[in-house]
Amino acid sequence: MDRLTSLGVFVAAVEDGSLAAAARRFGLSAAMAGKHVSAIEAEINARLLQRTTRRLSLTDAGQTYYDRCKRILVAFDEANREAGDTQATARGVLRIAAPVTFGAMHLGGIVARFLEDHPQVNVEVTLGDRYVDLIDAGVDVAIRIGRLENPGLVTRRLAPCRMVMCASPAYLERHGTPHTPCDLQNAQRLAFSEAVSADDWTLLDADNHAHIINGPCRMAANSTQMLLAAALEGAGIAYGPTFVFGEHIRRGELVALLPTYRAADLAIQAVYPSARRIPLKVRRFVDYLAETFGDEPPWDRKEEL
Repeated sequence: MDRLTSLGVFVAAVEDGSLAAAARRFGLSAAMAGKHVSAIEAEINARLLQRTTRRLSLTDAGQTYYDRCKRILVAFDEANREAGDTQATARGVLRIAAPVTFGAMHLGGIVARFLEDHPQVNVEVTLGDRYVDLIDAGVDVAIRIGRLENPGLVTRRLAPCRMVMCASPAYLERHGTPHTPCDLQNAQRLAFSEAVSADDWTLLDADNHAHIINGPCRMAANSTQMLLAAALEGAGIAYGPTFVFGEHIRRGELVALLPTYRAADLAIQAVYPSARRIPLKVRRFVDYLAETFGDEPPWDRKEEL
């Protein structure tokens, strides 16, 4: 008997509640479905199912075997899909949601190249810093930053989101360069108001001890691009992601502070509603993002910073 069919019949019997139901799914007779399961049991020398005239249930060995078989069948389906994708053409409208600053600074060029490589795909991008329900909003894939805890969504990590504290040379000349977190207690801080704790900045030292810098901020804004502009003009010390400040640090327009301390890194992730039957246009775009960014995204590469 075909081994893969036997595994499929076994899994279908568990999921559908009977061998007869599994037989219908595979276009077999109930007797043949039973033979497929019996063949597995004979091969591994273990009973997988307890059968009665009214009920079918898993043995302990059957539960373990079912869990592994399910993963094998999912992986097999995925392999077939990926192999088919190499010959398929992505098409249709791809609807993307992304944070305002990240999208404006880093998605435009990537989307343009993606469109060039996929001429039968059109893209609609919505930028906003509020999370939206992907299904209700008709979004195919969203870019989100932070620690996400939503079991109903599938996530794929695209890149780290490293945080940095920085100020302009002019500000440091007027107020001095801080060397420890204590030096920042009275600094003119520029804070992102949409952060979970906008007025609390936490840094970790080499021993992983946390140092909290808090107190009033000189300026708060719900746009990191606005904080960037203020920092460049010497208004204070800004704290935010390197995808915003990294290029200006590389050019010497801003100075990264407290290099022996670090902030907890976040993650830039692609989020979509389901791991099964993902449209080809979504899979191709997420692959494109992952290949472009990676563990050392362009704004963090040493040769550029």
